[in-house]
Amino acid sequence: MANDVQLVIITGMSGAGKTVAVQSLEDLGFYCMDNLPPTLLQPFLALMKDSGQKLKKVAIVMDMRGREFFDHLQTALDEAAETLNTAPRVLFLDAEDEVLVRRYKETRRTHPLSRDDRPLDGIHQERELLNDLRGRANMILNTSKMKPKDLRENIMREFSPNKQASFTVNVMSFGFKHGLPIDADLVFDVRFLPNPHYIEHMRPRTGLDSDVSEYVMKWNDTQKFLEKVTDLLTFMMPHYKMEGKSQLVIAIGCTGGQHRSVALSEYLANYFKDDYKTRVTHRDIDKRKAAKA
Repeated sequence: MANDVQLVIITGMSGAGKTVAVQSLEDLGFYCMDNLPPTLLQPFLALMKDSGQKLKKVAIVMDMRGREFFDHLQTALDEAAETLNTAPRVLFLDAEDEVLVRRYKETRRTHPLSRDDRPLDGIHQERELLNDLRGRANMILNTSKMKPKDLRENIMREFSPNKQASFTVNVMSFGFKHGLPIDADLVFDVRFLPNPHYIEHMRPRTGLDSDVSEYVMKWNDTQKFLEKVTDLLTFMMPHYKMEGKSQLVIAIGCTGGQHRSVALSEYLANYFKDDYKTRVTHRDIDKRKAAKA
């Protein structure tokens, strides 16, 4: 197996933030598995081998929920190092006892090692069982004073290729007649701009065509709108990134999603591409063709 394969084992104290950690790695393109018993790690590594390049980045949560298998974890890590020709990275999440007790009370969940006892008894038992594994960790994060976004930012910085939190700007065009996009963070309505639909030769075309795009862009109202919206987004996007969002979906809507919204979405995606990873999609651009067909 090639040495560019990455295997991250996420473990640590129950309630310390493993769910946030695995979700963050998933956003970085890792194939993630939660609560894999250590005895199944070696068969899974064989599956990674057979997959070729499909499973190059893998993150696995192994914790005390599978306690009947947990004694096998140290052996499983040694076997994984031999199989991968490189040691897996172990991320250990920890927190102070009083913080873990408070989190369990807030969520009303039961500690996996204290079904009939106080949460603190389970926490003490778990800490003792994990002591050797903690010493093997490549990275230990104490989340006692971290908010979820702080933990996410730490994970992103450590495991992203450029050591910076991943943030993608998705610009989407759509038509209001086909409904609002349910995954949009910000929606801008551009139906106030002159509509190329009423120009006969432009009606069957889209905002991807140069004559339609030039028509949309030539109006003073369009230029004022773009000046104001780019200024607003330039201010907002760094704050979204600092808050821990992995992506921002900006939806630009016109009547049918074919002309104005398409041209403006292309403009905005191009405007921000030097500062952010950007993608542009046109949800309803082919709806008219589909309806005619």
